Amino acid sequence: MLNLYSAQIEHLSIHSVGNKSRNENYFLSKDPFTVDDELMPLLKEYFFKPFRDKEENYYQFKHEADLEFHDLYQMIRKGFNNPLELHGISKQITKYLFEQSKHQHIKSGEVYVTYLENVLVDNQKVEAIGIFKSELKHDFLQFDKNQDNLKPRLEQGVHLNKLDKGALILNVEKETGYKVLSIDSNKYDTKYWLEEFLGIDFFADENFYTKKYLKFCENFAKDVVRPAEDKQQEMMFMNKAVNHFASNEDFEETKFLNEVLDNPQLHPEFVNYKTEKAPKYSLEDTSNFPISNTAVTSARKKMKNVINLDTNVQIKMDFVNSDTAEKYIEKGWDEDRQMYYYLVYFNKEEQ
Repeated sequence: MLNLYSAQIEHLSIHSVGNKSRNENYFLSKDPFTVDDELMPLLKEYFFKPFRDKEENYYQFKHEADLEFHDLYQMIRKGFNNPLELHGISKQITKYLFEQSKHQHIKSGEVYVTYLENVLVDNQKVEAIGIFKSELKHDFLQFDKNQDNLKPRLEQGVHLNKLDKGALILNVEKETGYKVLSIDSNKYDTKYWLEEFLGIDFFADENFYTKKYLKFCENFAKDVVRPAEDKQQEMMFMNKAVNHFASNEDFEETKFLNEVLDNPQLHPEFVNYKTEKAPKYSLEDTSNFPISNTAVTSARKKMKNVINLDTNVQIKMDFVNSDTAEKYIEKGWDEDRQMYYYLVYFNKEEQ
């Protein structure tokens, strides 16, 4: 769990970078920027807000051969080892970003490199290096006052409500590529930011595997359970799946299938579906792993619990009590009307 409430910006360097394919250049500031008390809270909110609002999906630096050959990783490592040299390292980072800015769609902008202290990760204080980029400029009016009139003047600047791109590199798991968080508000050039500049891939921890497995279960429910049974059973399967994850510290696939998948005829379908789809979810040879409670809570919030019928009727399933929908809702077929129906049992109507 990431907590940026007490995080402090101890260093800030600001440069600008253009698009190399358009023969735009970069500009490197001679000195780091000194942030005053008025600007500090605004910059902290500008840099940190996207990470507070975004679900935590950790990445790590990756290289097909060895991290020794990962240029940005080596710069970040030097930065953590020598924080007083971060301004010079920030210039290297900006030049490196410029070298990746070759596609015609990539926008020029300002680059901010920060050194952060008091970042809380799982209740542990760590240092972090932040790399942020502002791209989109917004129009705003300034007013000049003379003796008799106000004269409006159109200017352009950075809107502090929305950061375009950013990465937080946390000083943990150094030997395996650190733990990295990334945001990108402009999806047209995600490959450039994630792959070509940062060079990161998913951090395969319990949070990663829990999210991936539950997403896999969600698609299995939609692609296999619903066609074989119905929408109610699709939702019941997902409810049982999430409850299973919530009530166990470790995941074991055989136990999961026996407890969650009621229809034994679907067991081989599950195995076949996983064999086919495993690479998509990075679940090859994955059948045991620790469970992340944070990922389970996130999945529960996203669960669909409404059955929409073609008669403009909705049935909302309340999964607070896991057996409610199974005990008090029945599905059947009416021969006279030639229509399906749901039979709902209850004692009284709530106010």
